[in-house]
Amino acid sequence: MTTTIDLNADAGESFGRWRLGDDDRLFPQVSSVNVACGWHAGDPATMRRSVELARTHDVALGAHPGFPDLAGFGRRPIGFSPQQAADACLYQLGALRAFADAQGVPVTHVKPHGAFYGLTARDGEVAAAVGEAVRAVDPDLIVVLLAGPTADAVAARGVRVAREAFADLDYRDDGTIIIEPDPVAKDPHACAEQAMAILAGEVTSTEGHAVPVRADSICLHGDRPNAVDIARAIRQRFAAEGVEVARMARVLARRG
Repeated sequence: MTTTIDLNADAGESFGRWRLGDDDRLFPQVSSVNVACGWHAGDPATMRRSVELARTHDVALGAHPGFPDLAGFGRRPIGFSPQQAADACLYQLGALRAFADAQGVPVTHVKPHGAFYGLTARDGEVAAAVGEAVRAVDPDLIVVLLAGPTADAVAARGVRVAREAFADLDYRDDGTIIIEPDPVAKDPHACAEQAMAILAGEVTSTEGHAVPVRADSICLHGDRPNAVDIARAIRQRFAAEGVEVARMARVLARRG
């Protein structure tokens, strides 16, 4: 069983006067955060505040680029070519890096959001374009992709990849995740059980079959109504089982 893992959360997803998630309580529970960059969610003030929280709680800061779809929260499909995907990713990464640079906080990773993330999982050319674009900015930057063949193929190109699994999403038999347009509360203990199953190397699909998973990082969603309770349940279970939570860069270094 894996005994060191990164626990990441999608966060920084408020916009203007609209508040989503409880980042003040969520950030202390995770080791890495993926911050929205203004296309699917987030705005300049929220990005600045997210950087401040990452610095305060000493968690790894990552960019979370999405489709240009505020109304749909980036969870509706949009057709992007590989080049368009790469450009969109770099545009949003650059926005977050400006706020991070102003506070002396490094951006350590990039993780596509929602339907954009789903596109990278389905389309190897898009995933490769995103990975190579990020590597061109900084070869030390980590690209977070769904654990599976596409992530393996991008890593084989020399891109620094963190393979990700999900504690709070269901899996299909083929290893893909079921993205919820509007997440509802989930049983924190069931999410903790799924996190432990990931560490053991497999999850159970909605069809009841074992799906092999090899992950460097486990994600939970900050926009889920009880995200903080889920994060705490996972951390408590990890502590009880002797699992160390560490930033994804440290996990990758240990994996070799």
